Amino acid sequence: MLVWLIAPLFAFSFAGLVWYYLSGIKIKEGWQNGQGPLARWLDERRRRKFNEQLPEALATMSNALRAGFSISQAFDSVVNHGEKPMCEEFAILQQQLRIGMTFEAALQSMSDRVGSDDLTLVTTAILISRKTGGNVTEIFDKISETIRLSQLTVRTIRQNLFWAFCYNVVCIPVAAGIFYTFAGVLLNPMLAGFAMSLSSVSVVTNALRLKGKKI
Repeated sequence: MLVWLIAPLFAFSFAGLVWYYLSGIKIKEGWQNGQGPLARWLDERRRRKFNEQLPEALATMSNALRAGFSISQAFDSVVNHGEKPMCEEFAILQQQLRIGMTFEAALQSMSDRVGSDDLTLVTTAILISRKTGGNVTEIFDKISETIRLSQLTVRTIRQNLFWAFCYNVVCIPVAAGIFYTFAGVLLNPMLAGFAMSLSSVSVVTNALRLKGKKI
């Protein structure tokens, strides 16, 4: 019996090692720069974490600019007070600026390296404001709120899909009497209708939470 429990663990570990080496990467800090499934998954996880931290980083830079600091000093505030991977990416940006790379090229390099649509929006707004003389602080505030709203919208959609999936997988088969023949479980049609109505109400109520969010 013990052998049957240990064997799958060894098989799973061996498969993980094969996947690790066939992916052509080594697990390390930062972007994996590989085409294997593990590399893409690690990069996507890091990118998702970066996007989650981006609104807070924009708020930090906005506060620094209001205090009279330059845009470069605002970047330093993210490096000093931000979390990984946000502070790491801005540290690379600052290092590139110090060795002589132009401001535009350094921003574009970070945008290409991270591969985030939200960051691309931020870098484009910064570059345009530098050319046109716009208020960078207000731009950061608007973009931060927009990103927060988009992230909240995605989370709400995922929550609604989860509850709809649970209802379709669990309640509908029970209401249809699939389990009645061998388990004796049968859901009253009135209760099934009430459960379906409750599911719809919960989805709509959850979606309406977005209405009170202002950009």
